[in-house]
Amino acid sequence: MTMLSQHFSLREMTRSQVASRLGIDNTPDESAIKNMMALCENVLEPIRKHFDTPFSPSSGYRCPQLNQAIGGSITSQHCLGQAADIEIPGWDNRSVALWIKGHVPYDQLILECYKPEDPHSGWVHVSYTDVNRKEFLVFDGSKYTLGK
Repeated sequence: MTMLSQHFSLREMTRSQVASRLGIDNTPDESAIKNMMALCENVLEPIRKHFDTPFSPSSGYRCPQLNQAIGGSITSQHCLGQAADIEIPGWDNRSVALWIKGHVPYDQLILECYKPEDPHSGWVHVSYTDVNRKEFLVFDGSKYTLGK
């Protein structure tokens, strides 16, 4: 098994039920693999260490065909291997997002589809690049607002 970092494999960062169902080859190129390694080392590993809980991204790399099939943005950082969508079992997604905001280098951090009355709703999208914008957003399912 090809590992991108101590706890994250290439397989889990590229797996997709949609790709499997539609017969889409979601194999990344070398540039995307390099980006996934940086994402795993600089973002996902520190998150795993802090929360001391194993987790696997629900979405990592997406080839353009897969990204289109799921209705993703044409500028999605998932297509470059720079982004992952995560949830950590047993942890409130807002708490996870706020910890990332204060402790981990990131390019874009989005708390997606979170509902305060249901702390385990939604997920956290996080990306990493060589030049990080540190943009924190909240997406309620219809619009983006600046995160606080």
